[in-house]
Amino acid sequence: MKIYTKTGDKGTTRLVDGSTVDKFNPRVEAYGTVDELNSWVGEIRHRLSEAPALETMDPFLENIQSLLFNLGSRLACEKDETLAMLPEITTEHIEALERQMDAWDQDLPALKNFILPAGHGAAAALHIARTVCRRAERRTAEVSRNDPRFSNCLIYLNRLSDVFFLAARWANLKTGHDDVLWKKT
Repeated sequence: MKIYTKTGDKGTTRLVDGSTVDKFNPRVEAYGTVDELNSWVGEIRHRLSEAPALETMDPFLENIQSLLFNLGSRLACEKDETLAMLPEITTEHIEALERQMDAWDQDLPALKNFILPAGHGAAAALHIARTVCRRAERRTAEVSRNDPRFSNCLIYLNRLSDVFFLAARWANLKTGHDDVLWKKT
């Protein structure tokens, strides 16, 4: 099978269920941003290998990558019969994110100021993932507004951006970097 199909040469693409839509379709924007986020998580996992204190995050992030792939495949599908065959994003997945945030939060000092996206390289990349996740959430909100089948996808992305924020703070803590406080200038 060739990697190029030439179906996109005229500005359209096929969804998982075989539907053809414009490449600027909100659904394509949503799953494309989720794919971008997944790539950033891969970059973060690479950066973890450079910091032994952070290696315990890797299995958690690998699971997130699989779930993001599931989430993106759902967004890339309009037809009920195809969607029913795809892995779901469940409340259990959302609760797992919340449990991890609670665990990291116990280690962190209270936050009394806004912080800048900075610190250790893994923390900085986690902040990038947070902002890309927020964009994925906005794009998914556009799809979800008219299609309640994606409500758990939207909730998952909302929690995930919080995960990346806490993970960045935790990465700084574990690597001996202080959070960089925002200074009004």
